[in-house]
Amino acid sequence: MDLLRLGLLGGVLGLDSTAVGQFMVSRPLVAGWLAGWVAGVPEFGVTIGAVLEVFLLVSFPTGGARFPEGSTAAVVAVGVAAPYESPDVVAGAVAIGLVWGQFGGWTVTLQRNVNGWLVPRANVAEQGVLARAHAVAVLIDFARGMIVTAAGIWLGRFALGFVGRAWRTDGSISSGVLFVGAAVSLGIMLHDLGGFRRRRILFVAGLALGIVGARFL
Repeated sequence: MDLLRLGLLGGVLGLDSTAVGQFMVSRPLVAGWLAGWVAGVPEFGVTIGAVLEVFLLVSFPTGGARFPEGSTAAVVAVGVAAPYESPDVVAGAVAIGLVWGQFGGWTVTLQRNVNGWLVPRANVAEQGVLARAHAVAVLIDFARGMIVTAAGIWLGRFALGFVGRAWRTDGSISSGVLFVGAAVSLGIMLHDLGGFRRRRILFVAGLALGIVGARFL
C-alpha cells in the first residue's frame, strides 16, 4: 500500500513541475517531507529532501535543457529508505534517488515529444479539440510520474539491499559521503553565481554553516 500511495504522490508532484500549478511543492525539500509523511516518517523525509535539495540546486530548468526530476528523486529516495529509518542508509538512498531522478528527467523529455503528437493540426484545431488534447497530456504526465516513481522505489529497495550487504556503513560514514557530495554541488553553484572572487562572503558563510552542521551531525 505504501508503494501505491507514494506512486500516486509521485504522479501529483510530477504535474506540479510543469503541467499543473507550479506551486514548488515538487522541490526535493517539500517532496521529501510529503513522501515521509505518506510513509509515516516525516522527519526522515525532511532530512533526505534537504540533502537532495542541496544536490539539485545546481540544476536550473531553463530553455530546452534536460534536467533531473527533483520530485521523483526525493520520493524514490524516501520510499527506499523508509523501511529502515536509519542514517546508515541515507547515502545509498540519496544516490538511488539521484540516479532515478535523471531517468525521470529523460521520461519528461519523452512525454513532451508525445505531447507534440497530441496537438491537432492548425486547420482542424477547435477549442474543444485543444482542451481534450491538453487533458490527455496532463493525464499522461500524471501516469508517467506515478509509474516512474513506483518503479524507482520497487527497484531501489532491491538495489539498496544489495549495496547494504556489499558495503556496510555506519551513520558517520554516510554523513561524510553526503557532505563531500554536497560540497561539490555547492561549489558548482558558487561558480554559476560568479565564482569565489565575486562571492567571497557567500563562500565563507557556507563554509561556516557547513562546519557547524557537521558538528551537530
